[in-house]
Amino acid sequence: MATDALPASAAARTVRVDRGTAIQVFVAVTTLALVLFPILPVLYQAVLDKPLYDAGASLSLTNFTRLFDTPQFGDIVVNTAYFAVLTTVIAQGIGVVTAVLVGRTDLPGRAFFGEMLLWPLFLSHLVIAFGWFTMYGPSGYVTLFVSGLTGSEPWSLYTVTGMGIAAGAAQAPLAYLYCIVATRNADPNLEDAARTVGASPLRILTTITLPLMRPAIIFGAIMNFVIAIEMLSIPLVFGGPLQIELFTTYLYHEVFGQATPDYGLVAAAAVGMLVLVIGLMVLQGRLMRNNQRFVTVGGKAARPRRFALGRWRWVAFGVLLAYVVLAIVLVLGGLILRSFTVILSPLMPLWDVLTFDNYKMLGAYPVYMRSIWNTIAIATIGAAIGTGLIALIAIVANRSEFRWRRQLEHLAVLPRAIPGFIAGIGIFYAMGLFPPLGWLRNTIWLLVVAYIMRYLPTGYGAVSPALAQLGSDLDRSARTVGADWWRTSRSIVLPLIMPALFSCYALLFIHFLKEYVTAVFLYAPGSEVIGTTMLQFWKNGDNGAVSALASVQILITVVFVGLARKILGVKIYG
Repeated sequence: MATDALPASAAARTVRVDRGTAIQVFVAVTTLALVLFPILPVLYQAVLDKPLYDAGASLSLTNFTRLFDTPQFGDIVVNTAYFAVLTTVIAQGIGVVTAVLVGRTDLPGRAFFGEMLLWPLFLSHLVIAFGWFTMYGPSGYVTLFVSGLTGSEPWSLYTVTGMGIAAGAAQAPLAYLYCIVATRNADPNLEDAARTVGASPLRILTTITLPLMRPAIIFGAIMNFVIAIEMLSIPLVFGGPLQIELFTTYLYHEVFGQATPDYGLVAAAAVGMLVLVIGLMVLQGRLMRNNQRFVTVGGKAARPRRFALGRWRWVAFGVLLAYVVLAIVLVLGGLILRSFTVILSPLMPLWDVLTFDNYKMLGAYPVYMRSIWNTIAIATIGAAIGTGLIALIAIVANRSEFRWRRQLEHLAVLPRAIPGFIAGIGIFYAMGLFPPLGWLRNTIWLLVVAYIMRYLPTGYGAVSPALAQLGSDLDRSARTVGADWWRTSRSIVLPLIMPALFSCYALLFIHFLKEYVTAVFLYAPGSEVIGTTMLQFWKNGDNGAVSALASVQILITVVFVGLARKILGVKIYG
């Protein structure tokens, strides 16, 4: 009987192993399909001499030749490079300085500044672009006010330099976020040693503190450079009227500005951008490869001593307050105020132009309200689906014996190198390349799929570290009492990383709420989102409706961030 029982036990174990293997293979195949879904159609279209849906299309490299022969191609490359460099320099300069002031000095109001400096991260570049247009554009409130005092136009955002300044201010919070963590985690022993030999605070800052922040500065610089290259809203809003083309606006106008888009040319340009971004990601990896040289935090925790600013304390406070007011409060506050006025101008008393008509118009047309509800539905449902998938990917990659778990982890972070613009183009092409997927067309589910692919690395980055902190003893204990891999993961691992899953959901919700670039190519009547509707308002010159819709997005974001912090207990972006 013992001999007969042994095969039965072995068979039972085989069934349990098969269940876990099936789940792991399913997760890997799903992730592979999700990531390759937008890439392959773009690559394929780039080497076809006709649209990919044309049966007579054949392989050819003429699209790349035509791209390089485009008359304005040289200007596009120069403009994009200058814009990206300027954006990165401004963003990193502001981010590093503010991180040092808030994280390492005795600056008054550090908690207030730390909160305010992060808020632009919660909003889309489109909202920020319209805010800058409302306050600092040619007819902006601040522009007209200063013009009235000086008698001349003080600045112009309708240049590549102007666009770079606006984009740099918008991206400064990202640099601040990376650097503030580095400043708070620095080992104070090195600085204390420098103090004992008489080094001044400035000398310590420049020779010890800033060099130790180098990995964070490099990481932030490359991320900001990549984001600048793929940015659409600010170049479109300020460069479009004067036909100043960057890569993204060139692709946008080639698709939406032509009666019959040149799909081959667009795909070739998209491939060029994709190669550039992947190259930058590889460069980032190589530069960060030896970042262990900068590790100073050991087993003993110690709080770094803050630098005393002395007589410069309130000067620094005033400068930082001016930046927060000019670049954040006025930009967002002016946009909200514009939504309640017929026109916002210092030449007219505010009480004479107050109105609720902009909001009434949103409520009067179903298509506008549908864009709001679609956005909320995509953010709510899509973030839940994305969190579930990311949890499975993280568990398979970090807590299983799956043969290709390391490859799965690399695959999960690959979309970081796929700009949203290219993701939208690729999925747009995929609809023509794979007819069985046609049921997704003109639905919000297509946007859900696109958004999950786009922000897979963001969610994975929130979950994976939590798994790394769990010891393997828990898994082994469960196995000793007969639990298989899936039962262990479901009953022990997932409950223990629930706080990380809440953070993942909150991050995905915010990103899905503000995403618009990917949706530009994919939305259709019935699947509009707030960002695409704002673009339509802007094209029609209806700035009041743009401000009202942007204000609605700001309100949703504020409410969600508040609830996420109080109810879910998550810390969004630190």
